[in-house]
Amino acid sequence: MMKEIQGPTPAGTSRPYRNLPEALRAHRIDPVNHEFITAITDAIGISSYIDRGRYIEAIRRGTGASLHIGKTYTNGFTEDEPIYIGTTPMRMLPSEGRPPYLYVSHPSELRPVVPAKKAAARKPAAPAAPRAPKATPVEERDYGVCTDCFMVKNAAGKCGCF
Repeated sequence: MMKEIQGPTPAGTSRPYRNLPEALRAHRIDPVNHEFITAITDAIGISSYIDRGRYIEAIRRGTGASLHIGKTYTNGFTEDEPIYIGTTPMRMLPSEGRPPYLYVSHPSELRPVVPAKKAAARKPAAPAAPRAPKATPVEERDYGVCTDCFMVKNAAGKCGCF
């Protein structure tokens, strides 16, 4: 399911970008996704990039629908144009906002979220430093018992009754 709303171009916000890196920075798209988006746009062939408020519109050089590049997805593909990253085909899903087109999620949406405690546990543990030997336990000393109250005397030879 797409995480961002699709819709008509907001009035007055459209402006062209000089290049893709400028557009990605302006829309604050996660840098993790930049290489992925660049690979897609290079494969498709884009002539210009336009600010459309919620997304970047990438106009194709040839025929076909423009791509909508959002923070978490790129939308505007057809069934007959699979997207490959290396040799792996990307999983394309049907667009809810632009049928019959398909979209792909950006890599930042696909990486697992690891809690900080588990991430620390995955690091190899450094060898433990040798510990100093524990002090030998002190033998209990017998200071005697008071003959009046039958309490154990302390090291000074006194008890609680004096």
